[in-house]
Amino acid sequence: MARVKRGTMTRKRHNKLMAQAKGFRGARSRHYKVAHEAVMHALAYAYRDRRHRKRDFRRLWIQRINAAARLNGTTYSRLVAGMKQAGIDLDRKMLADLAVRDPRAFSDVVTAAMSAPAGARPPAPGGRPARPVILAAASSPAPAPGPRSEPPAAGTLLDS
Repeated sequence: MARVKRGTMTRKRHNKLMAQAKGFRGARSRHYKVAHEAVMHALAYAYRDRRHRKRDFRRLWIQRINAAARLNGTTYSRLVAGMKQAGIDLDRKMLADLAVRDPRAFSDVVTAAMSAPAGARPPAPGGRPARPVILAAASSPAPAPGPRSEPPAAGTLLDS
């Protein structure tokens, strides 16, 4: 059987990695061992930060919406709750863009959201009925009277 020499594949693999490290500073782009470590870290950071980017943009949109909502006399949480009650289905990205590019239209959305009657939520998309608004006092039955259902009056002794 012929002897297998692996130099060509090793060189190919090293060159591929050195191409990925192009632009790095110092030995990180010139020495294979250092470049390998730098590229592995860079790929790990890129993977992590693709997920962080989504969080960061959501935080930015919420800050912009909150700032614009406060200029219109309400807060972010009240605005989102009002939009849900009014059935206004705008995501945070569109709402933040509206707040920055067209403040008048954003004000119209705020007015529509804040004028929605409380508890009058429209049905959810997809044909499912809206979740009911739960009122604890109205929907819970009164407790059945039983022994010691009321707290004892001040100064009375309980028989044990």
